[in-house]
Amino acid sequence: MAKLLHLLRTEVMTIIKGKKVAMLLSFFVFSLLLILPLQKADAYLGDRTLRYGSQGYDVQQLQKNLGYLGYKVGKVDGAFGWQTLQAVKNFQGNNGLVADGIVGKITANALIRQVSGGQAQRAQTQTVSRGSISLSRQDMYDLARIVYGEARGESFQGQVAVASVVLNRLYSGQFGNSVQEVIYQPLAFTAVQDGQFYMTPNSSAYQAVDAAVKGWDPTGGAIYYWNPVTATSKWVWNRPIVTKIGQHVFAL
Repeated sequence: MAKLLHLLRTEVMTIIKGKKVAMLLSFFVFSLLLILPLQKADAYLGDRTLRYGSQGYDVQQLQKNLGYLGYKVGKVDGAFGWQTLQAVKNFQGNNGLVADGIVGKITANALIRQVSGGQAQRAQTQTVSRGSISLSRQDMYDLARIVYGEARGESFQGQVAVASVVLNRLYSGQFGNSVQEVIYQPLAFTAVQDGQFYMTPNSSAYQAVDAAVKGWDPTGGAIYYWNPVTATSKWVWNRPIVTKIGQHVFAL
């Protein structure tokens, strides 16, 4: 009888230990699921201080933007090396900043302003022309549809940003000569491809279009935008990114 009780006790303890192990394993896996997305998330230029030895997507942005302005950074590889350091110092020296090679908020913002400067200046001059160009009801309707289809889950600023990109494309002359040509350009907008463009826009979409037409451009003249989580095109990542609004990044 005693032997039977001992065996029973041993069996119970084994089960309990097994449950504890299972619980610990479950907790470990759950913790990994929480941590991994945070490790995978990309930092954007200006999110943190960059210096010699830093690595990451934001360093790659830094290198692309410096290269866009004509500074020699060597290989655009996301590694803050010697050439990137010298390029940062040169940029800082040319713009009245402390040439210490450290990219904090001040240097990052100055760089972003420089990159978007030409486009932003053009957007400012086009603000007047936006007021003078007569958009038809169909134009306004289609703009509202693309805003609603692409950005109805975004903030009002994010919706204005999408409308601004369409208008910036129109005024650039590179994407078509009408609102419709810009919107219907092959593979230009996901909402056109998946049919969400054909949904009925709400009042917020119309208000966002109106704000963009009147000159508000929170993107600084951007002509590209995408969701970094779902974007599959490698080419688009070569564009100089100037800002991030909601779920979208905006580039020149």
